Amino acid sequence: MDKASSECPYPGCFFCVMKEGNPSKRRASVLKFFRELPSQDDDGQVLPISGLWNTAMAHPNDPEFIEVGVFECMAALIWKGLKNRRWISHDQNIYIPYYAAHIIGSYTMNMEEFAESAVHAGVIPPLVELLRGRLTWVEQRVAVRALGHLATYASTFPAVASQGEILELSIQLAMSSLEIVFSHFYQYVDRRLSYHCDLLTRGMGGVEMESRKAEEWASQLQCWSLQLINCFAFKPEFLPTICKPEFLVELPGMWGGLVNENSPAGIGLLRTICHQKLGRGPVAACPGVIEALCNIARSSDDWQYMAIDCLLWLLQDPNTCHKVVDKVVPALVDLAEITTLGDHKKLGDSILNVLQDCIQSQGSGKSSISNRTIEEIENLLNSKQRFKWEKNMPREDLHIKQAASLVVKLEGNSLFSSGNISGAASKYSEALALCPMRSKKERVVLYSNRAQCYLLLQQPLAAISDATRALCLHRPVNRHAKSLWRRAQAYDMIGLAKESLLDAILFINECSQSSDPDISLRQNKVPDYAERLVKKQMRAAWLFREAAIKHGGVHSQGEGGNIYGPETDDSEWETASESDIGNDGRDDMGDDDDWNNDDKRKDYDKPSLKGIFTI
Repeated sequence: MDKASSECPYPGCFFCVMKEGNPSKRRASVLKFFRELPSQDDDGQVLPISGLWNTAMAHPNDPEFIEVGVFECMAALIWKGLKNRRWISHDQNIYIPYYAAHIIGSYTMNMEEFAESAVHAGVIPPLVELLRGRLTWVEQRVAVRALGHLATYASTFPAVASQGEILELSIQLAMSSLEIVFSHFYQYVDRRLSYHCDLLTRGMGGVEMESRKAEEWASQLQCWSLQLINCFAFKPEFLPTICKPEFLVELPGMWGGLVNENSPAGIGLLRTICHQKLGRGPVAACPGVIEALCNIARSSDDWQYMAIDCLLWLLQDPNTCHKVVDKVVPALVDLAEITTLGDHKKLGDSILNVLQDCIQSQGSGKSSISNRTIEEIENLLNSKQRFKWEKNMPREDLHIKQAASLVVKLEGNSLFSSGNISGAASKYSEALALCPMRSKKERVVLYSNRAQCYLLLQQPLAAISDATRALCLHRPVNRHAKSLWRRAQAYDMIGLAKESLLDAILFINECSQSSDPDISLRQNKVPDYAERLVKKQMRAAWLFREAAIKHGGVHSQGEGGNIYGPETDDSEWETASESDIGNDGRDDMGDDDDWNNDDKRKDYDKPSLKGIFTI
């Protein structure tokens, strides 16, 4: 041992043990340390546990501690914290169950053999006690994370599933997690437990950072609960427990928020459910879920493809097709010209094939489809047939059609400028009928222009449909700035805050990267109309919004606060048409799409992107 080690006041100190240069001695010392630690009542036990936590996070695949009893030690420490109130309230021992559960989760997230060792060490029962809420939500968060990792592997899932209450507890936690964190921590600033604050900020932040991290951890608590439930959802025997209407209707709204955008959350679980025959029936029986899936399928959500998969599977199943077809087909028709979405290739072809099968099923009497839905599908099939015909047309004829389409579009622009919005929309429809199918850039413009008309005519659903079609045709997909902005406004008009927010943020991002002088951000400033919409929707889509309304808002030092969390903007939000265009919007349409009105863009002294994505 070196001099520092010999002067250590803690006999058998973990940090001193780790400095041992002889591998066999070090192994023996670590083994002894793990065996003896749970029975010791010395001060300072949190220090080696926090050191282990750092090691587990940095080197989760290192087998050194797995082989010498780290899981047995962590399980014993959790039990000690649960059973010995005197011990857990002494010194800083209150931190230990949290760190112990976190260490278990870190060492089991990648390696199945480590997970098997953890199960054999008996970690599941104490984790279940934490999941049940025997301590606080902070420990629930790391317990559900660890159990989710253990449930991921085929060899350890049965051990998790054998604890019958885990699934029910996870469902309850997914539904109540945001409310729990809000009411137990976020709401009353002066009542926050100090060790919660320390864990959230690592002692590096004040009240604002605590609040931000609490929102992130609340989202993780919900998303990790959904991940654990998802492991059960692959097994048909658990679907009756999962597919209860009161839970299914909540799933589309569980989206992780901007603080946890990498989790598929509720839509990921719905996709797993819809992939199985036993799951599709309950989903099809929930109209609200079907409507939400259609909205997500039409959105710029990263998990858009998951919603599309759900809709396709529901249509392909003869037991659910007739229940959902009239609601699902309009959304899929809007998406039929999409080509690649992430790793999904030829997605539009898949949509077309499924819709074609629906028509054939109708002809054979296997399903009942409304005449309007049949007409939508047939129009789509005709457009695809038109694309094939145009391949064989002489180039000169195609040029004539494109020129005629341009003339009609210009007529539409003129009508728009004169205030005849309805007439302009009709002209854009006529131009679309003339425009060659392969002229995708021009069709993007026509759909986007018509979407603007529908916005001004107070027809948000039609605007969403056209903007979505423009975004599907655009390359890259979902990146046409003007269509994103129009759809963001249309979603705002029907109260879909999350979808509006995602489109508005993408619109700003596209503007920041655009070389088009009409939409590029001047001096890297966010247009005030876009900033206002983002702020409005961030408040409306705030993870704690429903909990804040239910429990009466945020309180600081005994005073009532804003029910929407920290204030961001007190300005009134205008209607979609007012905020975008000014007056009645007639100056907004130009010869090559829109944005020719400079009046609304002359003041850019607003916060940059960095400042607007906070509540």
